[in-house]
Amino acid sequence: MLTIAVSKGRIYKEALPLLAQAGIEPTCDPDTSRKLILPTCRDDVRLLIIRATDVPTYVEYGAADVGIAGKDVLVEHGAGSLYEPLDLGIARCRMMTAGKVGETWDARRIRVATKYVNTAKRYFADRGIQAEVIKLYGSMELAPLVGLAECIVDLVDTGNTLRANGLEPRDLIMDISSRLVVNKAAMKMKHAPLKQLIRDLEAAVNPEVAT
Repeated sequence: MLTIAVSKGRIYKEALPLLAQAGIEPTCDPDTSRKLILPTCRDDVRLLIIRATDVPTYVEYGAADVGIAGKDVLVEHGAGSLYEPLDLGIARCRMMTAGKVGETWDARRIRVATKYVNTAKRYFADRGIQAEVIKLYGSMELAPLVGLAECIVDLVDTGNTLRANGLEPRDLIMDISSRLVVNKAAMKMKHAPLKQLIRDLEAAVNPEVAT
């Protein structure tokens, strides 16, 4: 049995066509089912539907053999213990700093609101900026508007939410896409089926290479 961990939402929806091309299709819809373990059309493969931030943890500890997670989650988690064989090229966006339109902040000291605490600390430390990082779980755009922080670090797709709240994107921290990650012990114990899964997904991502 291969267990694949994936988060509900955009990543799941964009991963479905790739999984289908690899011959894996869930037999029920997580949006209409309360099941957290989804059977698939293959008796030897099942899907775990979990929070995006939990995917690397489930894979790291072997509760899942494989996971599909955004690079933002992997970097924040510090997923060096995982094998990352493939960029799936889905759920693309950017991690950026953002602040109030036209407003500057102190180049040496700043207060930052984000859910990416570890990533933000590393980013500002690398630039010699002393950052007080405040962890929030949502509604990052509110923080600069009420004086909680001068800056936020968040994912930006179209930028419409920032603009609607009087904010603007500033510096690019990293480009984000979803990656396939594999438990290293599973890669040894289930080498053949996992290698086949990686090949099938790679062919789905890069059909010109497969041909």
